[in-house]
Amino acid sequence: MKNFLLTCLIVGVSLGTYAQTELSYHGKKINEKGAIPAAQLPAKMGNKEKMPAKVEGTVEDVCKMKGCWMKVKTADGQTMRVTFKDYGFFVPKDIVGKTVVVEGTAETTTTPVDELRHYAEDAGKSKEEIAKITEPEKALTFVADGVIVKK
Repeated sequence: MKNFLLTCLIVGVSLGTYAQTELSYHGKKINEKGAIPAAQLPAKMGNKEKMPAKVEGTVEDVCKMKGCWMKVKTADGQTMRVTFKDYGFFVPKDIVGKTVVVEGTAETTTTPVDELRHYAEDAGKSKEEIAKITEPEKALTFVADGVIVKK
């Protein structure tokens, strides 16, 4: 009986560990079906200012304060800032290098200097680096309804 209980415990812990290593969901529960590589998103956007999209990419940076934004690699060494709809959820702070699927709205936006400085502060940048931010940034951004983090 003791061996049976010990075996059940080991199997249960193993399955729990396995389940945690697969996927984690944040925000609206989405699936991976139909996601395009992040490198293809700029071309799909073309001249559109806004469009719904589902994108898969690699996390390059994440908010160190509470996981309230992340940057995903796109084409040619560029990144796309991903924020979360209505500030309604966050992602883990330790997902740099992991693959994510995001579903929501891709937009071409201009981010003002004060907001860029805020993001730099959240990312743990030095005061000198933050002071160098003096121009607004026009870039591809993404507002996610849901995120899947692949572990």
